[in-house]
Amino acid sequence: MPSKSKKAAGDGGRLPLIPKEMVNLFVTGPMTGEAINEAGAAFKKALIEASLAAELSHHLDSAAGAESPESAGNHRNGSTPKTILTGDGKIRIETPRDRDGSFEPLLVPKHARRFGTCQRL
Repeated sequence: MPSKSKKAAGDGGRLPLIPKEMVNLFVTGPMTGEAINEAGAAFKKALIEASLAAELSHHLDSAAGAESPESAGNHRNGSTPKTILTGDGKIRIETPRDRDGSFEPLLVPKHARRFGTCQRL
């Protein structure tokens, strides 16, 4: 008989453990279902944007805020807003970009509007 934690995961898989300290950043008292959904969407947005920033760092071969090598001709160049459709509804994210336009995100590819269906990882 499957355990309750596996049933809660929905697909039979295990959910990642979230440290209590992180949960406490979101919970300031009793929450409604709507407030929990909003916190989940905010967390999903933050994870997507952090992952995209990591992809750009890998593409540029330098961490954000670090000195770029003098030979590097390409640099970070702000971000572009994009609305994507997730299983939880629409989320507006900021997609990082580079100066020469060669950055092709894998998590949310250019022109993709649905999250979770286009990953090439």
